[in-house]
Amino acid sequence: MSILLFSLRGVPDDEAYEVRELLTEQNIDFYETPAGNWGVSMPALWLQDDTELVNAQSLLNSYQQQRFITQRELYLQTKQTGQHKTVWKVLIEKPLLSSVYFLAMGLVIYASIRLLFEFGL
Repeated sequence: MSILLFSLRGVPDDEAYEVRELLTEQNIDFYETPAGNWGVSMPALWLQDDTELVNAQSLLNSYQQQRFITQRELYLQTKQTGQHKTVWKVLIEKPLLSSVYFLAMGLVIYASIRLLFEFGL
């Protein structure tokens, strides 16, 4: 019977690649299910053998602890150098796209309020 080992929903591509590589290096037999065309299915890594579960989970736990440490250091380093992205930097970096988003939000709010008053609520 297959056992869910690692859900790939919301996981960055580099992390998913590293997890696949780790499992392959340790000769742990697994298979992957994609999200499908519409993203409805569950993208995940599954174990085929129940006996490998404890070993695979301990490998994933140690990997995730190490990844947390390295990603946190990377974030602190980019924050210290001022290279991290902030809302203000994104607005300045892409003003046309930002204005289109604000316009779309304004239209949605306007249509919602107009419909409320039109129906007499």
